[in-house]
Amino acid sequence: MKKIVILFAVVIQLVACNSEKKKKEIVQEEIDSTDVKEENIEYEKVLVYEGLLPCADCEGIETILKIDVVDNKFDLSSTYKGKQPEKNFKEKGNINTERGLEKDPDGTIYILNWDKAEKDQVYYGYYSKKPEKLYLLDRNKKIIKSKLNYFLELNE
Repeated sequence: MKKIVILFAVVIQLVACNSEKKKKEIVQEEIDSTDVKEENIEYEKVLVYEGLLPCADCEGIETILKIDVVDNKFDLSSTYKGKQPEKNFKEKGNINTERGLEKDPDGTIYILNWDKAEKDQVYYGYYSKKPEKLYLLDRNKKIIKSKLNYFLELNE
């Protein structure tokens, strides 16, 4: 009887050790999976929009807008094409978002330099069904109605 009790205790000990080992393996898999997800978030945290905006006295303004959606920062690069020499402007700052673009309550408006005076703010927005097309907005946060292309496209 004593041998059976000892054998039973050993079996329970082995099962408990294996169970603990299995728990550790599952926890490690969850950690690895989380690391992969975080890497994907890191990869997608900066959106890059590019395009050629209209210009009154040049061939167009080559524009690259990088939006860091996690840190709420932006980096805007504008090159006036056809000017001699070409004029390049770079601007960095803080960005904020608003929900709703015109009649689309799920659209998004980006407010560049939201923490500065209103005259220094620039507005871009997209419709919820077309987030790959980012429109330059007027001072009233409306899409500029024109035959010219006042939008940038998401660079994927």
